[in-house]
Amino acid sequence: MFKKILIANRGEIACRVIKTARKMGIKTVAVYSEADKRALHVEMADEAVHIGPAAASESYLVIEKIIAACKETGAEAVHPGYGFLSENAKFAAALKEAKIAFIGPNPRAIEVMGDKIASKKFARDAHVSIVPGFLGEIETPEEAVKIADEIGYPVMIKASAGGGGKGMRIALSHDEVADGFVSARNEAVSSFGDDRVFIEKFIVNPRHIEIQVMGDKHGNVVYLGERECSIQRRNQKVIEEAPSPLLDEETRREMGEQAVELARAVDYDTAGTVEFVVGQDKSFYFLEMNTRLQVEHPVTELITGVDLVEQMIRSAAGEKLALKQEEIKLNGWAVESRIYAEDPYRNFMPSTGRLVRYQPPAEKSDNGLTIRNDTGVYEGGEISIYYDPMIAKLCTHGPDRASAISHMSDALDQFYIEGIGHNVPFLSAIMNHERWQSGNLSTSFIDDEFPDGFEGGNRCGGITNKLAVVGAFLDHVENSRRRQISGQMSGKKVIFDDQRVVNIGDDWIGAAVQPENGKMVHVVLDDGKMQTLEGAWQAGVPVWNGKINGDKVSVQIRRALNGYVLSYRGVEEVVRVYTAREAELAKLMPVKIPPDTSKTLLCPMPGLVVSIDVAEGDTVEVGQKLAVVEAMKMENVLRAERQAVVAAINAKQGESLAVDAVIMEFE
Repeated sequence: MFKKILIANRGEIACRVIKTARKMGIKTVAVYSEADKRALHVEMADEAVHIGPAAASESYLVIEKIIAACKETGAEAVHPGYGFLSENAKFAAALKEAKIAFIGPNPRAIEVMGDKIASKKFARDAHVSIVPGFLGEIETPEEAVKIADEIGYPVMIKASAGGGGKGMRIALSHDEVADGFVSARNEAVSSFGDDRVFIEKFIVNPRHIEIQVMGDKHGNVVYLGERECSIQRRNQKVIEEAPSPLLDEETRREMGEQAVELARAVDYDTAGTVEFVVGQDKSFYFLEMNTRLQVEHPVTELITGVDLVEQMIRSAAGEKLALKQEEIKLNGWAVESRIYAEDPYRNFMPSTGRLVRYQPPAEKSDNGLTIRNDTGVYEGGEISIYYDPMIAKLCTHGPDRASAISHMSDALDQFYIEGIGHNVPFLSAIMNHERWQSGNLSTSFIDDEFPDGFEGGNRCGGITNKLAVVGAFLDHVENSRRRQISGQMSGKKVIFDDQRVVNIGDDWIGAAVQPENGKMVHVVLDDGKMQTLEGAWQAGVPVWNGKINGDKVSVQIRRALNGYVLSYRGVEEVVRVYTAREAELAKLMPVKIPPDTSKTLLCPMPGLVVSIDVAEGDTVEVGQKLAVVEAMKMENVLRAERQAVVAAINAKQGESLAVDAVIMEFE
């Protein structure tokens, strides 16, 4: 067994590998760029080596620097994580030449299966059903348009070396192909150093289901069930679960056996994932094979009890696979929510900055329910523009799907982040969405259910009353604290009125607070019903955990003028608490009208201007491309929302802009 391994990656996956290596008694070496010198994975590893500037192309993607770090520290093997060099056959070959073990597949398997074009040709030749498409290399946008016309719309434009949603575009019509081809190719170069893309038919209303395989260097391969990854946004997985609510045992076995045969055909010898596009009728087509550990691997680990990173390390060390297919059993249900640094209220634009507060729910297993949180950040750390915006992967496991989802919903309510935009409210809204809970999924779920973007969860099912009750309770606690401050009342007895009016949006709700003891209060709303709260709270604590009428409730809290911003079940509302007289006056206050920005194009996120696609004096039409801004390895095309004339251009190609910086102005 290895004594020391190097992790050629960063963030949560580097931390994840370090945890297993530590459990196995193996020393670890981290590598880091200038932007990551204070990163969590650097702190966790036994040693760390600086490998260059912030840009991945000058640090994490430079093979020579990784090998030099191995030689400098005496690392015997390299775990690549996912992304970066994880599916780079040249990297695996270079390590082999340097006599350093690669904790991943053999170079041939990477070449054949890690390349999206080559893998489809291989699968076709092996008589595996594949999605119709063009598998050759495409050189120009014009050629891409011609091929797409022949295949028929919609089509998927996809980077050959891609993964993680990078370098992927869906073109619904002839007019969208050229721009999609250019953006996909640019993202492919930026993320993977490979500009090749291919085009295939996009299956309407499909499900995305993948099979986890594990092999060794002795010809043994098994499959460990499936994961459903149909909840996606911009081709990036958002929520994953294992197993899939669609599959029955027979379909699971057929897909698993096909995945194993495909892996055996290329002598696959580590963890890998065979992905399928699956129809609602359970028909399935080979999509691609990811010759690496997947982001969503924790849900497989939770339902099988198998540590996939440990199995990868043992396989790389030459050990025989101890797993037998008949011994692999699926236990319960697991769900993973990807928590990203992005603002769901601004079309999920990337968000950067400092994590002023970072308080995830505690990892634990209790009464058959588990919470697991894989993360690579910490409170006070910074989310930069250079890398993937993932903050954490929150996972829950329960005896069945309903319990895993319910536990996830509770855990998301407890996940407090301050300082940057994040998608926790959006994830929470999905957990409480009727269609998600029913298992009626497809990769178009988010587009179908949130066609106008995310504007907050639905205040239904008594949520408004819960927020009102909690708001009144918090106000009562803070008022009680003020009354006890020494010397404030000059020794005079003062009778306080605990009658309050709670304002949430257009709702004005009367609330009378009746304390019973230090940890229980009764709140009577103006509907006459008594609500009983159990659970203490101190001012400044960002999450209240307690019970309302016996039901477990966790509410996130931020201060606001005359009240609080409360978040619960994906609903985020300003909850203001007034005395009766204050409420009368508040209703008379004019509503502040936001400034008119209709004549400006603002930068939606901190990022780099890739291109300015119009000139001063141009007349632009609805939907016309105005500019492209890159942030966190993703290109964002900014388009005209109305017909207008460009009056001034305030930014230029190559310039770094802050959020809301004015890119151009219109007449």
